[in-house]
This record gives sequence, C-alpha cells and structure tokens, in this order.
Amino acid sequence: MFAVTNIDDILILALFFGQGAAHRGAAARIVLGQYLGFAAILVASVIGALGAGLLPRSAIPYLGLLPLLLGIQAAWRAWRERHGAGPDDPEDHGPAATRGGGPATLTVAAVTLANGGDNIGVYVPVLATAGLGGLFVYGVVFLVLVAVWCAVGRFLATRPPIARALSRWGHLLLPLVLIGIGLLILIEGHAFGL
Repeated sequence: MFAVTNIDDILILALFFGQGAAHRGAAARIVLGQYLGFAAILVASVIGALGAGLLPRSAIPYLGLLPLLLGIQAAWRAWRERHGAGPDDPEDHGPAATRGGGPATLTVAAVTLANGGDNIGVYVPVLATAGLGGLFVYGVVFLVLVAVWCAVGRFLATRPPIARALSRWGHLLLPLVLIGIGLLILIEGHAFGL
C-alpha cells in the first residue's frame, strides 16, 4: 500500500537529491522534509480513520495547488538564472531554496504533503479497520519505509548517468514535475470543476 501510493515520490526525491547534491546538509534537509510531510499525511489519515475528519473530502484535491505554486516558483527561478539574475541574486532566495543550497526542508515537506491526497484517501479506510494496534504497526512500518524511499531516491540521484541528467536538466525537470503533479491532483480531484 505504501509503495503504490508513494511511487511518484521516488522521482521527486531523486530530483530533490539531485538539486542538493553539491550542497552540504541538503540531504538531511530533504530527509527531514520528507518525514515532516509524511508525518502530516499519517496524522491526517489517523485522525480521519478515528472519525474526526481532519479535512473534508472535497478539500483534498485543492492540495494540488501547493506543488503547482512551488513548480511555478521553481520555473521562475530557473528562468531568472538563465536570463541574467544568477543563483546568488539576494532577491532570489524564496522558500524553495536555502542559503546553504539545495531544497529547503519546508519545501520538501509541502510537496510531500500536497502529493499525499491519494495516500490519505487510501489510508483512512484501511486504518479505520485496523484497530489501535494496527494503527501503531502501520505507522511504524510507514515511517521505516519513508527512510527506504529516501535511500532509493538518493541512490538514483547518485548514479552517474542519472546524476549527469539531473545536473543538466534537473532545474527544468523539477518545475515540470511539480506543476504536472499539481495539475494532476487538481484534475483527478475535480477541483474547480475540472
């Protein structure tokens, strides 16, 4: 269940790890962001399973706005770097990047959470029938699998052919992937009547 609902996170994690490859501490920020985002998904799923209903079902598709906006911001930054404003431009340090370089923890967390609408939709009914012991087991297993997912994403980003491609095209791929995920979440959820 975890693998099926998080398969797209492998590509996103590889892109984030590729972006942070040359920056000290970036890997730790990415892993922390992934854990923060997934913890929010897990909390929302557990609360939903317990009947409190953290988010109304109709609100979940609008989570697609987060990756869409982050993708537009990343595209704008890539365009500015290509057309005069360099990466060291003091006005160009938005929430998607940190001064130390690479993706910011909260950016990774926001993308993970926004991409988690399908997770919540799948996890809530399963967790609702799992009982308290089952909730604990699922939670522990999912959190261990987040570490596995981070390791696989970093492994992919460090393979020479993939690393070269990410180095050359990652600044373009990340905005496209984020915008695509945002639009997919919005369209599949019928947000704004789409």
